[in-house]
Amino acid sequence: MLALVQDRVLVTRYIRNLRGGSQPILVQASDGNLYVAKFANNPQGRNLPFNESIGNELYDACHLPVSAWKPLLVTDQFLDQNQGSWMQTPGGRHRPESGPCFGSLYLGGEDIRLYEVLPGSSFRRVRNLQDFWLAWMLDICAGHTDNRQAIFEQLCDGQMKAVFVDHGNMFCGPNGDQRPHFRASAYLDTRVYERVSVDFRTSLARIAFNLDVDRLWRTVETLPQDWQTASARRAFAMCLEMLADTQKVQGVLDTMAVFSRQADRSDNNDLLCERMPPASALQPGMQRARLRRIAVA
Repeated sequence: MLALVQDRVLVTRYIRNLRGGSQPILVQASDGNLYVAKFANNPQGRNLPFNESIGNELYDACHLPVSAWKPLLVTDQFLDQNQGSWMQTPGGRHRPESGPCFGSLYLGGEDIRLYEVLPGSSFRRVRNLQDFWLAWMLDICAGHTDNRQAIFEQLCDGQMKAVFVDHGNMFCGPNGDQRPHFRASAYLDTRVYERVSVDFRTSLARIAFNLDVDRLWRTVETLPQDWQTASARRAFAMCLEMLADTQKVQGVLDTMAVFSRQADRSDNNDLLCERMPPASALQPGMQRARLRRIAVA
């Protein structure tokens, strides 16, 4: 725990609010990097910082692309000087708590193009499309209560890479008390789940079985104590137990495969796409303009 405190960096600059039920903000920290920050007393639930950090670690342990993260220290002085960062509630503005908050390294930048949504014709350009299968398997075992979120980064050769973000609804949700249907955590456009072989599904089960569970628990123990709620730890333990049961995991993968085949034969994807916003970058022009002003300042 001491090492974690020594490594923690201060939130030094408030940039702007971001979309999302947890009401995250974009900040700059004392290490010079930009982070998406989520407060411990966010509107969604107390387990969110645990879910974000350990969900990220679980994905990383399975070699799925995620953004780097670290606890950020929010001071009372910062909050008093930046009331724009306060959360909006039906009763008015709500002051975040000072202390550690979850910080995910911001993926955007001057020469980086990021997309939230892709048209179906662009999925063939995503290099790691099969990673969505592993992500869905992990989310089902973790009781992820919301659709899987991913950001698509355009690479220099025109190809794209999916990076998985927003793990706050893992481990039975931000309050640790939900038991979602297995489809709840699927990526909204199910066309990302291209056909895979039985051998590939078996290889995913092996990845789950070979997890370094001790390393994950050691990471849990380094988290701020306020993040380690009893319900979060319990839900995480249930997730690991399920991932260690190869028979259950294989059953999950077989169910996923059946659902994917049914989706291919139905018009569900057309309906899903009608509900989605049009393909767009994450407001790249506005983000780059704001970052330039910060640099100048």
